[in-house]
Amino acid sequence: MANRLKKRGFVNWFRKTIWVFLKAQLSAQLASFFDFSTTILLAKLFGLYYLYATLIGSFLGGIINCIINYGWVFHASECKKTHVAFKYAVVWGGSILLNTWGTFALTEWLKKMKWVNGLLGYYVSDVFILSKIVVALLVAFFWNYFLQRFFVYRNHNIKRFLKHYLENR
Repeated sequence: MANRLKKRGFVNWFRKTIWVFLKAQLSAQLASFFDFSTTILLAKLFGLYYLYATLIGSFLGGIINCIINYGWVFHASECKKTHVAFKYAVVWGGSILLNTWGTFALTEWLKKMKWVNGLLGYYVSDVFILSKIVVALLVAFFWNYFLQRFFVYRNHNIKRFLKHYLENR
């Protein structure tokens, strides 16, 4: 009986974890839609350099993602909005840097490969779109999701943590 209760607790935890992950991914997809749409419109329609277009698109996507995650994904109403905004800005800044420079580095690397550029030229007019997709997926899973789940939308008392850490050192 105890094993079934433990197993049921694990199953409930696992279901909740998967549900939160799926909601976070849906939120990220919606934000990515606005991010990519803005990036492509600015780069293709207005002729803005792809690096700047990526930066602006990431900025817009981040604002949309933060708003959705606060209320729907992580239910962070017990956290102060100013604390969430500050922590989100820190994580988001890292995300923008990783997305912008990752897209730049991968695009420039792929442009130097004549066979890749030639092959992709038949399917994609600009290599930077493929680079942006690859980098965005990597950053979303390995950076954004984990930091948002365990840092941004949690009610951490940093002063208490630092005091405890420094006293026990």
